[in-house]
Amino acid sequence: MRYPDGGWPDRDAAGPGGKCGSRLPSYLRKVTPPQVARRLRVWRKSAYAWHARWREDGVEGLRSKGPSGRPSRMKPEWRVWPAAELEKGPAAHSWTEDQRWTPARVATVVARRFHVRFSPVQTWRILREMGWTVQVPVRRAAERDEEAVATWLKETWPRVERR
Repeated sequence: MRYPDGGWPDRDAAGPGGKCGSRLPSYLRKVTPPQVARRLRVWRKSAYAWHARWREDGVEGLRSKGPSGRPSRMKPEWRVWPAAELEKGPAAHSWTEDQRWTPARVATVVARRFHVRFSPVQTWRILREMGWTVQVPVRRAAERDEEAVATWLKETWPRVERR
């Protein structure tokens, strides 16, 4: 409940030793949830919920409780094995047509080993968490002709670029 002067009923009630009074400077205690919502560009409802948590538990109530949602089925101790298997390459797991790892292939390898299926999107998230990124070839193709590339850059590219 707000009072007509814009203050909160418990703002001064806690006093110097109370939960609210002693932990924040006076200029922060005077900021109302609508002002917080405006400054942070969030919904007023969120600002009121934060204020209620702050009144209840003080500054500790405002600390992050970690990511929400269901925890991943990919256990931390499992992450070592896929990293080692990915280093072996797709050919070691019977994909011989090309040597690229796709999220679907990684999901298949993980499903074979741990009997847990992940969607390609979920697999991509797991790979990013493990430090894997979109792969770019480390070396240039052996068939690359440097002279032909230089000639193309000098002669053909300027004509194409102008269009």
